[in-house]
Amino acid sequence: MQTEPSLGPADELSGGPQRAGPLRGGPPDSPEPRPARPRRATARFMLTHPLHLISLGFGSGLSPIMPGTVGTLFGWASFAVLNRYLTVLDWGVLIVVGFFAGISITAFTAKKLAIEDPSAIVWDEIVAFWLVLLMVSPISFTGQVWSFIVFRFFDMVKPPPIRYFDRRLKGGFGIMFDDLVAAFFTLLVIALWRMAV
Repeated sequence: MQTEPSLGPADELSGGPQRAGPLRGGPPDSPEPRPARPRRATARFMLTHPLHLISLGFGSGLSPIMPGTVGTLFGWASFAVLNRYLTVLDWGVLIVVGFFAGISITAFTAKKLAIEDPSAIVWDEIVAFWLVLLMVSPISFTGQVWSFIVFRFFDMVKPPPIRYFDRRLKGGFGIMFDDLVAAFFTLLVIALWRMAV
């Protein structure tokens, strides 16, 4: 026959003897799960999943120098190629789908890299610059160069309110949205310039 152990003063205060083993969710001494260690985006990582390929701008985001700028250049080049085959309506659909799909796609890659907003993720720059080029077309090559410079200024410097959105919005939506705001300000500057000349 099993008898209850005698209660000591400490046991009486705590309501009985402490038992070994999990109580309400596990042992009290169990370690907290460690956060994933940040990973560096590499070509090998990019090829582990097709969504990484999109997030990293088909390799343009792997540039060791200014990946956002290189990603925007890729967006510019891809616009020039695809514009031969796509109508304005096609572009509109592609940009809207690219933005909303990009929320999940970039969040997936950021989670795998264990970094909140990795610089190697450039899908946001690509989609946003597609929007800029679509809205300013038709435009000369010189005009496209200035559009590129203005967009990169807003995306890199992040003046208010872009900085506000960049800091407050998290996850895939935050990654995509601040570049959309940079595109909006780029278009605003271009519109004001056209009105002035």
